[in-house]
Amino acid sequence: MPDDNAPARPDGEGLLILANSRAGEAVVRADPLPEIRARLPRARVVVLGPEEDLGEVVDAAMAAGDRPRALGVLGGDGSVSRMAHLARHHDVPLWVAPGGTFNHFARAAGMPDVDAALAAFASGMLRDVTVAEVAVDGGEPITVLNAVSLGTYPQFLAERTERASLGKWLGGVGAIRSALAQAQPVRISREGRSATVWSVFVGVGAGDPRRHAMMQRASLEDPVLDVRLHHARGSRVRAMASLAFGRRTLRVLRALRMLPPASEFERRVTDEWQVRVDPGEGPAVYVHDGELEQAPAAGFTLEVRAVPAGLRVYAP
Repeated sequence: MPDDNAPARPDGEGLLILANSRAGEAVVRADPLPEIRARLPRARVVVLGPEEDLGEVVDAAMAAGDRPRALGVLGGDGSVSRMAHLARHHDVPLWVAPGGTFNHFARAAGMPDVDAALAAFASGMLRDVTVAEVAVDGGEPITVLNAVSLGTYPQFLAERTERASLGKWLGGVGAIRSALAQAQPVRISREGRSATVWSVFVGVGAGDPRRHAMMQRASLEDPVLDVRLHHARGSRVRAMASLAFGRRTLRVLRALRMLPPASEFERRVTDEWQVRVDPGEGPAVYVHDGELEQAPAAGFTLEVRAVPAGLRVYAP
């Protein structure tokens, strides 16, 4: 009988890999699964169908006699975040192969492509990673690897979701146009202080102070949250411009003087952050690692806390 505490072997024995067949579907790339199967011949690889649930597949595998000793995922940030939550629940390490559109966590962990991820697994090197947990109204916490957001970014994603039939990129263009015309500020209150904001980003680990929209973390171990508020003092155009996270896009927006002034932003670095949210006329939604979540329309309390060494990840 295998030792449940033993690590997965370099040939993949003991590793269960789940591949999200829908991750990054708008991105043209070669299928990485043949390479993964060739280099990890003893791993069990499951490609999730449209109706299959990642959590149910993992729970069934963990209840079987040959329980996996590590979990792997080929997908984007949403799939990786969900698998991280399951790895923490079952107390096993996580292997990440980038297979989505942006792959923010995989890149932050030093694995920009599948070849680098395979090399990290072959090395057997495990790193302790700080994660965050987000909960609404005291409910069950959700594992977060990159960031939690309120305001204009979740509103943009909600608009894009409604246009899903157009595809990710065309739907995104339509969502930007709608957000520029209809984005609504959010009212938040905390510790006796209230504010009206365009957006809130709560990043895992301290990020670049020159940026507002923190999609990719700068460190795996930093045991803090980096909270950024964009106060609703300017136009919707500047509110949307503040969501840019690409270096080239930021340079262009700065050159065009479209970014909001520094006086509209507020920053706090802490280990936990709780806020009461009044969505106002906007949708009651929030986002974690690119995943859109619904919240009570009458308002809700959002709590985020950092969890140092909350996850073990194969990483260089």
